[in-house]
Amino acid sequence: MVAEICASVAAQGDVALRELGRRFDGWAPAPGEGFEVPQSVVAEAPSRLGADDVAALVFAADRIRQFHQQQLPAWTAGTPTLKLETRPVRRAGIYAPGGRAAYPSTVLMTAIPARVAGVSEVVLATPPRKDGTVPPAILAAAQIAGVDAVYRIGGAQAIAALAYGTESIPRADVVAGPGNLYVTLAKHEVFGSVGIDGIAGPTEVLVVADASARPDFVAADLAAQLEHDPLAMAVLITDSATLADRVDEELQSLIGGLERAEIIRAATCCLVVVDSMNEALQLANAFAPEHLLIVSEDARALAEQVENAGAVFIGPYATVPLGDYTAGPNHTLPTSGSARFASPLGVHTFLKRTSVLDLDRGDLVLLREATVRLAGLEGLNAHAHAVEVRLE
Repeated sequence: MVAEICASVAAQGDVALRELGRRFDGWAPAPGEGFEVPQSVVAEAPSRLGADDVAALVFAADRIRQFHQQQLPAWTAGTPTLKLETRPVRRAGIYAPGGRAAYPSTVLMTAIPARVAGVSEVVLATPPRKDGTVPPAILAAAQIAGVDAVYRIGGAQAIAALAYGTESIPRADVVAGPGNLYVTLAKHEVFGSVGIDGIAGPTEVLVVADASARPDFVAADLAAQLEHDPLAMAVLITDSATLADRVDEELQSLIGGLERAEIIRAATCCLVVVDSMNEALQLANAFAPEHLLIVSEDARALAEQVENAGAVFIGPYATVPLGDYTAGPNHTLPTSGSARFASPLGVHTFLKRTSVLDLDRGDLVLLREATVRLAGLEGLNAHAHAVEVRLE
């Protein structure tokens, strides 16, 4: 189904987007109307929120920007004749999911790193409501983050539109931002036509805690992650059976009073008791969690043993929601064990590198013999000739 959606957008452009918008989003633009939210509506969005809400978005944006500015690389590495040049992509397409909730934090976490990287054009796709409007919080975040255009399109069709381009939506060089299963499958489908930030699975948290941890704190951390999605996973690994029992009691008590109790109960939660905290860290590294919380008397020392995690939170006060919104590091993280090789979304997501070889005849003479010999080992005689002909 996702492959068919992507193929139809690639072949039919806006015609397909209108049909798919009516089918999946419950809205499509009227004749003469486009998918883009008018700039005037985006500009006035902050005024439609409370002053405290706008202040919170600005506060988060400033901290996210400050953290990501520290990621800027040296633009040139090497020597004048052999160097690696780093440049931003020209256009970034970011996606902010809708459905169960609006996520202005995702707009900040994707658009701001792109802007810090120097991307010249940043466009946002997000699902519209049934009347074709976009939540003011999303538009306000877009305004604060410096998004150039907001398009009312969601799901796999939005990813396809950003990847291939249509009559009204420009083709992006990189697509970034989380989404549901259809969004994730669409990223997999279009990869190669466009760069992507990664293939994300359901969200997850792993808490490593000893007997000194407060059970109510740990239960709160587990519940906070589980309320995202029925497919979410939360795991506690501890060397204290007493703590595991207490956390279970606290979690059951807490869930009953939460608005998203049904989602939390449908998600996966595991409490694991091990012999030692070192064993707990070994399991954590094998699991390679998206979020890893370490709550113990020697939390900082244990954190030095972490090899695989999207983000590490150290101590009883470093709860994941701080990282989700305001601490500064990115909340778009590798999931499903991919922290073994993948990284959080960041400035690097929107950068590309180019090798530059500025060689003269002296370099050709120096490199000739080994180059010709290696070409011969591989049976590529035309390679050897391209070198030899320059010295005949």
